[in-house]
Amino acid sequence: MSDKRFDGLTAVMSGGSRGIGLAIATELARGGANLVLLAKTDNPDPRLPGTIHTAVDEIEQAGGRAVGVVGDVRNDDDVQRAARTAAEEFGGIDICINNASVLNLAGTEDLPLKRFDLIQQVNVRGTFALTQACLPYLKKSSSAHILTLSPPLNMSEEWLGKHPGYMLGKYGMTLLTLSFAAEFRESDIAANCLWPETTIATAAVKNLLGGEEGTAHARSPQIMADAAAAILSHTPGRRTGQTMIDVDVLNEAGVTDLSSYGGTDPLDYDIFVDPR
Repeated sequence: MSDKRFDGLTAVMSGGSRGIGLAIATELARGGANLVLLAKTDNPDPRLPGTIHTAVDEIEQAGGRAVGVVGDVRNDDDVQRAARTAAEEFGGIDICINNASVLNLAGTEDLPLKRFDLIQQVNVRGTFALTQACLPYLKKSSSAHILTLSPPLNMSEEWLGKHPGYMLGKYGMTLLTLSFAAEFRESDIAANCLWPETTIATAAVKNLLGGEEGTAHARSPQIMADAAAAILSHTPGRRTGQTMIDVDVLNEAGVTDLSSYGGTDPLDYDIFVDPR
């Protein structure tokens, strides 16, 4: 993206040290956006690439300005500090991106209650908390967007029964976002969800969903970054209250050749997505 369609806009994101979140943040930076990341990754993890500090460096190298707030989306003070930092550093908040999420695919009998609580606290409560903290600033913006990385509500028995703890966490994120769209429609704040059609080649997929073979049949995080940028570049009144799949967003934008995003056939469909 060579234009400056996000010039002067400020986005606050939960997570973003790596993977899809970092790809989206970097794409917004290419368009001139300011970024504030709220993430726990102060120190390197041998199992996962990147920290909040390396993410800030990548974002700034892409052309944006960035501030990393080391903190936990489960901690109310940290969430408020992230929103306040965006206002103090950049003058406000135009975009709230709910990216932080816990992935755990254990079934009901195998999911410890401690892990169940973690999923709900990060995925559902974290989405509510970050959005709530950003709202006073979003209401003052003429480009106000809430974007949540969560799936369409696929109520088939397969997805309801496969991993109920994770399903509840992700569907909770979606339901909250659809609720925000309805609640703040008159305030011209758009709220939408974005989810990938296929698995995405991230550390999470490699570590939890199939190793090197799994990432070979996954697309690059850039496809989600391009789809997110397409959604966020529209005026808030254009689209709100929708759950969207990345390829559908890009097709609508005129992008039909997806070969640049990689992935060896057969591509693996993502969780909650039926073959299309």
